[in-house]
Amino acid sequence: MATLTLDRPQATTPRPERDARNRRSLVGKVVLYAVLIAAAAVIMLPFFWMVTSSLKSNNQVFTVPIQWFPDPVVWSNYVDIWSKSDMTTWLKNTLILSVTVTFLQVFTGSFAAYGFSKMRFRGRDVLFLAYIGTIAVPWQAYMIPQFILMSRFGLSNTLWAIIALQAFGAFGVFLMKQYYDSIPEELSEAARIDGLSEYSIWRRIVLPLSGPAVATLTLLTFVNTWNDYLGPLIYLRDRDLWTIQIGLKTFVSQYNAEYALIMTGSVLSVLPIAIIFMLGQRYFVQGIATAGLKG
Repeated sequence: MATLTLDRPQATTPRPERDARNRRSLVGKVVLYAVLIAAAAVIMLPFFWMVTSSLKSNNQVFTVPIQWFPDPVVWSNYVDIWSKSDMTTWLKNTLILSVTVTFLQVFTGSFAAYGFSKMRFRGRDVLFLAYIGTIAVPWQAYMIPQFILMSRFGLSNTLWAIIALQAFGAFGVFLMKQYYDSIPEELSEAARIDGLSEYSIWRRIVLPLSGPAVATLTLLTFVNTWNDYLGPLIYLRDRDLWTIQIGLKTFVSQYNAEYALIMTGSVLSVLPIAIIFMLGQRYFVQGIATAGLKG
């Protein structure tokens, strides 16, 4: 016996209520974007003032009320800074340290992370936790033993001291391992069946798939090394070895009344970081967002 079924009409939201909900959603988005724009403006305001002050004369930097735009624009500050300081030497030393340390940390961090993530050996998890636990130890706790060790090795007062101390980083290993865990294990197993060694799997399969994590680690390491002040202050005593941070500190002490030149040097020290961050921002956000995922 055939049964007749009747489809019940689905309840629909009345149009006035739907329009009101859309308006509330639109108002919420407008308020959210307004708050974000205001917060971004507050954050960027000191940087904007620093850039504009670098194009002013000394008398215009701290005028009351604040003169936000230079009048006239003093472009000569960006010429005088090179003649009145060793800016070329400072930038060269900082660039050498930043590039070298970044390359070594990415290489050693990704290589060690592969072992902790894709290889099986006894005590792996305990060793990983012990290594990551070193992040919680403040640098001031072992700063003096490190200095004594570098001095006995004859590396004190050389760039090699900074490179040797910062070539390895537990944070980089942690970041890369978390990203490696999100890569399917089936890829590594298939490569082993095809006869690839562990090194070849890391170099040809795992590492190329880890672009966001590599970009994130590169950006963070480069910024930290570029902005490092205490490490170079302890190990680099010769003027020819100074980095941009130490150089600017001495420049401020020597030319403490030339505020425009001080702002010019600050802009030159920040500019490379800003450019690198803008170029790698997309990969940085993606790497941070996926580093905690596991496949």
